Amino acid sequence: MKGKCYLHYYGQTLNKPENMNQYFTQNFWIDFLHKAGEWVLTVVPSIVLLIVVLIISLKIVKMLIHKMHRIVVQRAGKHDPDNIAETEKRINTLMGILHGLGKIILWSVFLMILLKKLGIDIGPILAGAGILGLAVGFGAQELVRDFISGFFILLENQIRAGDVAIINGTGGLVEKIELRTTSLRDFSGTVHVFQNGKINSLSNMTKEWSAIVFDMGVAYKEDVDHVMKVMKEVGDEMKSSEEYGPNILEPIEIFGVDQFADSAVVIKARLKTKPIQQWTIGREYRRRLKIAFDREGIEIPFPHTTLYWGEEIKPLQVNMNKPEK
Repeated sequence: MKGKCYLHYYGQTLNKPENMNQYFTQNFWIDFLHKAGEWVLTVVPSIVLLIVVLIISLKIVKMLIHKMHRIVVQRAGKHDPDNIAETEKRINTLMGILHGLGKIILWSVFLMILLKKLGIDIGPILAGAGILGLAVGFGAQELVRDFISGFFILLENQIRAGDVAIINGTGGLVEKIELRTTSLRDFSGTVHVFQNGKINSLSNMTKEWSAIVFDMGVAYKEDVDHVMKVMKEVGDEMKSSEEYGPNILEPIEIFGVDQFADSAVVIKARLKTKPIQQWTIGREYRRRLKIAFDREGIEIPFPHTTLYWGEEIKPLQVNMNKPEK
């Protein structure tokens, strides 16, 4: 008894002729055309429909990303109109990542369904992809962690290029933020590069607004109310000046006597400024305050040293005579 052999054609089974001569018989070609026509009528429409769904889905994702981008940019412009250019660059980066992720997901689903329609078993492919993904995940887990951390740094707007920040105890100007690394340049010009996944502490010193805090020490003999009045006058004078006033957001805040130090009464105050302007404003305020204190005769304590001369423990005294007229 002769066994039957079969020919698989795009998932369809055809009777295989017992010798090569029967490939050219009329019955073989009738059977072949019948099965091929049946495949075209049943499978091809679903593949065409699948391609149409993919194209529509890609357009919908692109439209949603574009609409989301426009909404986020508008809200960011209302919230921070002075830094709209930098904010838009950050939003463009995030929207590009989301768009690429959406396209990868859609194409992956499309290819899996297409292979299934063509009669190809996708089980081994999925298993192989899973093993490969597991191996890559173990080998590149730091890279994945850096990318995820960088994505959330950009998404949450924790820092931006141009901010002054302290990262893991190192302070400086943020020069560049990428998905994997963040670059920081300190005051001496040294560039520090941090992996986003290894950023344990991050302090942004210039987000939305900044402030400079003053701990002014005056002698115990001084009238603290008078001192605070002078400090307030100097702050108001700077706020009304054309050069420094636009960078000062609010009038100076005098919080009062903060502590009794060893040789001084410490009065705390604060000036709120535009981002990165706190150091310039602080230096100018101290200069003006020193002039005002000198004018008002307010003493700023400083360390004293006593000198001993000779064998006896007796302080060295210096007498100054007035010049004769």
